[in-house]
Amino acid sequence: MEIRKCTMAGMFYPKEPGHLEQVLEMFFRTKTDRLHPLGIVVPHAGYPYSGAVAARGYGCIDPGFSGTFIVIGPSHRGYRSCVSTRPWETPLGIITNDERLSLALELPVDEEAHQENENSLETQMPFIKYRFPRARITPILMGDQTPAEAEQLSGRIISALHKTNKDAIIVASSDFSHYVPQNEAEKLDSLAIDAILSLDTDELYQRIAKHRISACGYGPIATMIRSTSDLGAEKGILLSYMTSGDVTGDPEVVGYAAIAVI
Repeated sequence: MEIRKCTMAGMFYPKEPGHLEQVLEMFFRTKTDRLHPLGIVVPHAGYPYSGAVAARGYGCIDPGFSGTFIVIGPSHRGYRSCVSTRPWETPLGIITNDERLSLALELPVDEEAHQENENSLETQMPFIKYRFPRARITPILMGDQTPAEAEQLSGRIISALHKTNKDAIIVASSDFSHYVPQNEAEKLDSLAIDAILSLDTDELYQRIAKHRISACGYGPIATMIRSTSDLGAEKGILLSYMTSGDVTGDPEVVGYAAIAVI
């Protein structure tokens, strides 16, 4: 059986299983209220910088969840929107792909695009394997991040969920402002986050364009919001926000947020 090999282990997160488990255990020590979200927003940077924030997103989900995580990440290398149908390797073991749901999306299957040193999806997998050992995944790379693409992709997700009757949580993988001063990142990111909390994707796109907010996964976020809104979501809740500067002290920072949509 062919699997999607992990390529970021040892760079974005620890490669040695025992070390990775220790890091994840530390992240999840911060308790988060159970919210039973329909979707979450989590970052995808190196764990020393954003892992604690990502854990707050996953931490609001019942650890007994055994359904499917539909994980949507931006393609940093310009691939078209596509799905992977392979199981994914992590240092903690293999995560089963929900192949039935993945194929029901009727997206192009492109394993090369998913294997090509893409961190937006891979960084999510150790969190899922560690916290939800019985869960499955449907990994989606999003190429075009336009409103039209978000609308089309969210429609595919809703259609696939109706066809398969799967219990799923939709994960939008995104960092926020990139390499701007701390106070500027906080200001710009709050504009984007406020639109996300109100589940207003039109406003999100407008603010990103108007203020040139350099969030890299706004398309996956918009797709998640539109999908969960169709499933009955009413609001977003900000669980955590910080920047790389809070860890490194550097003047130019990247912003990270964990948001639950319920």
